[in-house]
Amino acid sequence: MNTMISFGMLEIISHMVFIFLSFWALKATRIETWIRKNHVPEARLLYFFIAIALGYNVSSFFISFITVSRNVAFLITN
Repeated sequence: MNTMISFGMLEIISHMVFIFLSFWALKATRIETWIRKNHVPEARLLYFFIAIALGYNVSSFFISFITVSRNVAFLITN
């Protein structure tokens, strides 16, 4: 039970960290060239959704990678 809680917290923290990192990394792109003029709120919302989608997918990849690595290590030791 305790490991499930700690893994759940790790997953939430990982998602938040990678969403923040993707938001930070997206600042280097020039998304405003794709958006029509005078559509600032829509551009900000799109920027936010892209950061969430990218961060969630990267976080899910790393969590999946850690899980598979732990399972492989468990199989090798037993």
